[in-house]
Amino acid sequence: MQPWSIEWKGALREHVFSSKALEGNPLGDPSQRPLWVYLPPGYDGAPDRRYPSVYVLQGLTGQLDMWRNRQPFRKTFPELVDELFAGGGAPPCIVVWVDCWTSLGGSQFLDSPATGRYHTYLCDEIVPWVDSVYRTLASREHRGVAGKSSGGYGAMVTPMLRPDLFGGLATHAGDALFEACYLPEFRSVARALRDHYQGSYERFWADFRGRPALAKDSDAELLDTYCMAACYSADPDGTVRLPLDTSTGALIPEVWERWLAWDPVRMALRHADALRSMKAIYIDSGTRDEYYLDLGAEAFRRALASIGVNQVRFELFDGTHKAIEYRYPLALAYLAERLSP
Repeated sequence: MQPWSIEWKGALREHVFSSKALEGNPLGDPSQRPLWVYLPPGYDGAPDRRYPSVYVLQGLTGQLDMWRNRQPFRKTFPELVDELFAGGGAPPCIVVWVDCWTSLGGSQFLDSPATGRYHTYLCDEIVPWVDSVYRTLASREHRGVAGKSSGGYGAMVTPMLRPDLFGGLATHAGDALFEACYLPEFRSVARALRDHYQGSYERFWADFRGRPALAKDSDAELLDTYCMAACYSADPDGTVRLPLDTSTGALIPEVWERWLAWDPVRMALRHADALRSMKAIYIDSGTRDEYYLDLGAEAFRRALASIGVNQVRFELFDGTHKAIEYRYPLALAYLAERLSP
């Protein structure tokens, strides 16, 4: 059967959520956000039944409607979700796709004075709303979060910050071990700023927003480093502090330390009780990941082991950072099994 002729067994409900937390955010990004909720087969026919829920977070530059983007000869993730539950591959579960995009590319699902209150939006607005509208099992023992890349980062740190809400996590190639995934970019950032923008991020953004985005080879690294600084090292007044000297690429130690404080590998030690309370932890990454996030996955697994968390589903598989959507149902099935009553 061709992907475009798939008959859905469950239902995908589309909403627009008006957020108080995102009103007046520093970037002027919309406070009304799309929200998708997948209901498994049989939901409408069993009005007394309640279900575990899994929240899905997107990667950097991802927007919600991009989950419908189709790669050649492959099904989209929402279609794979329906196939998983329709085929009985996992206990039925409600799946929620959340939009935390910003005009810098993303939010890392944190509250920041430079981007907005996206952690608050997810935890204090979206979760209670979903619980009030849909028949969830509204307790942390039955609620999980999953994502890839920056979404995988959000899936790691959100349960550490809010173990009262989330009892399980799944991270696919999530940002971790910052010296491996972020630090190597800094030299390229400094060179690109020098060669093309007279050392100025302001000049970069003026150029970037006046032409097709990501059309230049240096765009992705420049955007990534600035966006991460906006999330990890913004001052209370919203000033974005970069962790490198843009003339040389040399580290600015006091700013870099602010980044490292948000590294899941380091955070694990400070949030040991929260992680020990998780009912499900799933970690994977491709062994050829372009951002070396397989090293971060291993480092996070070892950090968990150091605090006594050994019940972890962990796999390094043959793959890159891209085209790994076929891995997502594996994690979703694991979470659904562990978070079900």
